[in-house]
Amino acid sequence: MRCPKCTSIEDKVIDSRISKEGNTIRRRRECMECTHRFTTTETLVRDGIVVIKRDGRREEFDREKLIRAVRAACHKRPIDLEQITMLVEDVIDALEAQYETEIPSHAVGEGVMQRLRNIDQVAYVRFASVYKEFRDVSEFMHEISALAKPKGKTP
Repeated sequence: MRCPKCTSIEDKVIDSRISKEGNTIRRRRECMECTHRFTTTETLVRDGIVVIKRDGRREEFDREKLIRAVRAACHKRPIDLEQITMLVEDVIDALEAQYETEIPSHAVGEGVMQRLRNIDQVAYVRFASVYKEFRDVSEFMHEISALAKPKGKTP
C-alpha cells in the first residue's frame, strides 16, 4: 500500500479488525520510510455481477453507485453510513442468493426500497420517487398513503 504522505510502498500492518458484518477488514498501517500511520479498508470484490437496466442495457454492478443513491435518499435523516453500508450489503447478499450473475435493476431497487421502508419512511419515499420516476404530486401522495396503511391489508 502506498503511503499517503511520502508515497513509499514499504509499510507494516500494526492492527487489523474485521467489521461486524464480516465483509470488510480495517487495517492500521505504518510507513517504514517516514513512520506515518494510516488506515486502509479491504472489501470483498464481487466479480462478474451485471445489472440489466430497464431498457435492456447491461452494466457492471457498482456497489459505490448504490451506496451514493441510498445516501442521497437518507440525506439529513438519522441514518448513519454504517446503517447504509449494512443495508446495501444485505441487498447484495440477497440478490446474489436469488440470481447468478445477471440481476434485473428492478430487483435492486425493490430490495433497497423494502429495507428503507423499515428503517426510515422519508428516505423510502425519496428513494422511491427516483426509482419509480414519480411524475407529479399525486404519485407521491399515493405512495405516502400506502405507507400509512398497515402491512398485509389490502383496500
